[in-house]
Amino acid sequence: MQQRAIDTALTALTGTALAGMLIAGVAVESAHGAPADKPMAHTGTTQHHNGHTTGGKTAGGKAAPKTRAILSGSTTASYFWDDGSGVNGDTGAPASGKPMQKGLFASPSWPMNTKVKVTYQGRSVTGFVGDRGPGEPSHRGVMLDLDTYTFRHLVDGKKPASNYDTGTSVGHLKGVKYQVLSWGHGAGTKGTPKPLG
Repeated sequence: MQQRAIDTALTALTGTALAGMLIAGVAVESAHGAPADKPMAHTGTTQHHNGHTTGGKTAGGKAAPKTRAILSGSTTASYFWDDGSGVNGDTGAPASGKPMQKGLFASPSWPMNTKVKVTYQGRSVTGFVGDRGPGEPSHRGVMLDLDTYTFRHLVDGKKPASNYDTGTSVGHLKGVKYQVLSWGHGAGTKGTPKPLG
């Protein structure tokens, strides 16, 4: 009986102490400028630097998951569509073995299946390295070949005239920003893009 009385007293004392700590925490938070009756709002962040993270808010107001870029930079990009159909000099299916599709990029050196986000004039597309290229232009600083859908979206937000025709007179985009989000496990070299061959 005496042990039960001691246990009851300890439970009441612990509850009172926890309540006091909670009230003290609210008072401290209130002293720092946050209203005591409202929780602090989380505002998502967007940071840009090497090894940076990007984030923000989702449509539901929740913080979007942050994505960490392994490598970032800028380059000149061209466009292509090569599905092995023989149209316009197609040379065969993409080197990764995955079919030609929206979001399939060609890199002269990055490992196959590397996940890459490209951004130009506020428009972005996330895709993957699924082919090799561009060929000779990579020796002149053209380090990414984008599928026609991605290329046209970056130009003006529209769709191409066809798989092979972007529907614009633009052949190259200078200053395309890239972010490597994850390295692929296929053949290739991690790090700064290197010319083909």
